[in-house]
Amino acid sequence: MMRILSLEVAQQTILRRTPFEEVAPPPHMAERIRRTFGEELTPSQLVDRILRDIREQGDTALRDYARRIDGFVPEPLEVTAAEMDAAWEALDQKVRQALELAAGRIRDFHQKQPVTSWLSAQPHETLGQLVRPLDRVGLYVPGGTAPLPSSLLMSAIPAVVAGVAEIIVATPPQQGTGAAISPVILAAARVAGVRRVFKMGGAQAIAALAFGTERVPRVDKIAGPGGLFPVLAMRKLFGVVGIAGLPGPTETMVIADESANPAICAADLLAQAEHDELASAILLTPSEKLARQVQAEIDTQMTRLERRSIIAVALERNSGIVLVDDISQALTVANQYAPEHLCLLTRDPWSLLGQVRHAGGVFLGEQVGEALGDYVLGPSHVMPTRAVARFGSPLNVLDFVKLVSVFSADAETVQAITPAAIVLAEAECLTGHAAALRIRLSKDA
Repeated sequence: MMRILSLEVAQQTILRRTPFEEVAPPPHMAERIRRTFGEELTPSQLVDRILRDIREQGDTALRDYARRIDGFVPEPLEVTAAEMDAAWEALDQKVRQALELAAGRIRDFHQKQPVTSWLSAQPHETLGQLVRPLDRVGLYVPGGTAPLPSSLLMSAIPAVVAGVAEIIVATPPQQGTGAAISPVILAAARVAGVRRVFKMGGAQAIAALAFGTERVPRVDKIAGPGGLFPVLAMRKLFGVVGIAGLPGPTETMVIADESANPAICAADLLAQAEHDELASAILLTPSEKLARQVQAEIDTQMTRLERRSIIAVALERNSGIVLVDDISQALTVANQYAPEHLCLLTRDPWSLLGQVRHAGGVFLGEQVGEALGDYVLGPSHVMPTRAVARFGSPLNVLDFVKLVSVFSADAETVQAITPAAIVLAEAECLTGHAAALRIRLSKDA
């Protein structure tokens, strides 16, 4: 049963943010670590070991971790063109059409993003910036317990729109299939325009992309959502490689008043809780009646869902229904929490939008469910989690380009502004800078 909490209790429990390094894995995960590695290791300690081994041993360590963690070594490591073609041909026509529709809408949305080079040519100077796509990016696509072709589309298409020359996808083989990548993920790669997919997951995949191995190309930047271990690896590798955010276990926050449909509220919370045992699903409402109704709906709907064992853990660990005084207080709490997904299921959601300051994405009204945004609305569903929305953005085209500044000025402008630059250089005690400026003022220069 989903708990109903006062705001005071919630602020001490489910609304508190625990640093990634301190997140305690579920008991079965901790036991698996102990059994696999023969000792008690925190997730952070295990990731440190994996990063060190991949950096020092490359493919040898990659094979070893595949054998120890997954129970098999996928060979070949890289998906062949024949495998991708076969996956596409074997796919149900309805799934193909759905992938193509989603890809088209995602592409249309990101093509509207204003990402252009510009030069401002004045009579005496030209300044500007060049927009250049990254050479090679790595995309992590979860796929062990459930294939997520939508995450591939949502990560790859912004990179394709940006003009990235080479896109490398890392995704784990689906559990129970031996070394096979889910055909629907391979089909999504084809629709998105991705040609290189590697059968690897977890922190070891992130390390291989960051450092490069004999078989895995080193990338310039890594993007995509992940569970605890991939996100810990991304956090630790920032600076070794570019990291486009840290989108970890999913989270959703629903704000609802007494007009909300309890069945819809419950369905939205369950939809995100089924992703991961570390997922978070929170309802804020001033209506105790709605809270009770949603609680009952969750119990009813959960029995019909295949991943109810995962949902049960997520609801117990990280989720709850929080009673607030009013919708204004709910928005204050939401801005403090800065959720990945914020759903406004109220009488007039548009009147509240201006008060939203921190959220990865805002879903307005009952007709536009969060799950629809996960697949076909258009904006990328790879969004900031764990309060990163206070300063971070959803994955977008800008994550896959860099800016190069352009400087040019004629002699008259140089003569006019250089004295001020000399003053500033001397104020900083950088005499070499001052000398380099003065030499351009010399008539003999």
